[in-house]
Amino acid sequence: MGQKYHEGQRELQDHFDTRRLADRLDQGTTDTIGDGYRDFIESRDMFFLATADDDGVPQCSYKGGQPGFVRVVDQHTIAFPVYDGNGMFLSMGNVGANPHVAILFIDFERGTRLRFNGIARIEEDDPLVDSYPGAQFVVRVRGQAVFANCRRYVHHYKLVERSPFVPSASADPPVPDWKLDPWFEGTLPKDDPARDPDHPVAPAIPQF
Repeated sequence: MGQKYHEGQRELQDHFDTRRLADRLDQGTTDTIGDGYRDFIESRDMFFLATADDDGVPQCSYKGGQPGFVRVVDQHTIAFPVYDGNGMFLSMGNVGANPHVAILFIDFERGTRLRFNGIARIEEDDPLVDSYPGAQFVVRVRGQAVFANCRRYVHHYKLVERSPFVPSASADPPVPDWKLDPWFEGTLPKDDPARDPDHPVAPAIPQF
């Protein structure tokens, strides 16, 4: 497949004498998900997603779930669920306007990184939706450039606990405290659990 380096990238490569290195690294870029990449992807519990609208204005978002929430559905394609968020749909709305996305998987305990750049699509009737409790819909991404990254500069962290907000088949997640802020009164969707006074609410955690 290859990276298809553009002029700006080549200019910097030449300035810092890294064109040969970049070309060699590009030889490791593929559009195929091998067994090692499959195991790594399906063991992740989070990733970072970059999207852009049709004017090129970017968004970067964090996506989290239980290990295995990202699935390799064939040797070129991954799928992941979209859960309830803040309702802005900044990233997913971008996919509808510009399907090119970039995904970064990181193992913070070992420093391993994997980039997965490709073309995303959303189908409301995707057959995988029912296999993800709490999913609003599923996104599939067909890889165009899949490649490992250097481990340098990745700070090492240990998992303390996974988010209680990730939906599961055994229990409904609690309501985030911010949805009960009076500022959002009258704005929540009609079927939002936050409208149910008996639904569990997560403890308040100051953000800033």
